Amino acid sequence: MRGEDREQVTMFSYVSPDARVPADHPLRVVRPMVQAVLEKMSSLFDGMYAKDGRPSIPPERLLRAMILQMLYSVRSERQLMEQLDYNLLFRWFVGLNADEPVWDASTFSQNRDRLLDGEVARLFLAHVVEDARVHGLLSAEHFTVDGTLIEAWASQKTFRPKDERPEDRPPPEDPGNPTVNFHGERRSNATHRSTTDPDALLARKSRGEPAKLSYRGHVLMENRHGLVVAAEVTTATGTAEREAALAMVRMIGTKRRATLGADKGYDTKDFVAQCRAVGITPHVAQNTSHRRSAIDARTTRHPGYAISQRLRKQIEEVFGWMKTVAGWRRTRHRGQPRVGWQFLLTAAVYDLLRMRRLLTAPT
Repeated sequence: MRGEDREQVTMFSYVSPDARVPADHPLRVVRPMVQAVLEKMSSLFDGMYAKDGRPSIPPERLLRAMILQMLYSVRSERQLMEQLDYNLLFRWFVGLNADEPVWDASTFSQNRDRLLDGEVARLFLAHVVEDARVHGLLSAEHFTVDGTLIEAWASQKTFRPKDERPEDRPPPEDPGNPTVNFHGERRSNATHRSTTDPDALLARKSRGEPAKLSYRGHVLMENRHGLVVAAEVTTATGTAEREAALAMVRMIGTKRRATLGADKGYDTKDFVAQCRAVGITPHVAQNTSHRRSAIDARTTRHPGYAISQRLRKQIEEVFGWMKTVAGWRRTRHRGQPRVGWQFLLTAAVYDLLRMRRLLTAPT
């Protein structure tokens, strides 16, 4: 018998969003971990908001919504609000009832900006790392460091001479998409800067590739399970990777002799010497292209060196997930502080996914 195609105008349901989420859904494991971290940060949130006045969007819901945006590759906050409007899974994770109205996209962005101005992301990552340490998932002796270029949210047309005044430019024939001719003009970070994102610098991944306005993201990974223990965003200078690596190593404060794996870009005398000065054995890949490596047989003869070189490739999985899933091929924010805030939160979300797999893996 053929069923009737009836249109449902209204709906009354006593089923909660939690009941609609399958018991074996991956987010079932992630949400309690996120909630545990947010409870530890409650005192920080209290200090960020006034005691009186109109209630704003709870910061816990803001962060849970931003985590969903990364996990499901939602391109914009407007699309995120659209998903929250009809997706019961999203409503359950954020903490909204089935009939609770969602926020306007501009209202969500304004409330989110309050979190961007604080140390919320760095503390969130620190608590996630501490939870991983409590579960025995971290190595305290073996680490890997690497960096990647992140394209800035700024057009090449905005890369103008530093001493140029706005009134010196000829009026564009199309204000929305002006024609700019750089032919014959030498442009460099020393003489030019972006008018929309002054912190972004011209940089290229390798020879033969075009230079783009970029930031440089850095990750310090422990080698036991590939979890991120520290992350930073810096300007895209030539020495940024080595400087950030030393800063992150000092930040985690290893109490025993540790090793640090890295690629050939870290094979310099200064970096190797500074690592050894802080009690770190540099397991850096040797760069012998028309030069002598700073790593000699005192380091390469040990079996641990070969192990570090094999495990250091796992850090590419972190950058791969960030750029393909979490939307980090190009940043959504401008200015180094905001880009760094979002990068730290993304690193914490990656750790949560890794911990879910590790804690639910069959023994």
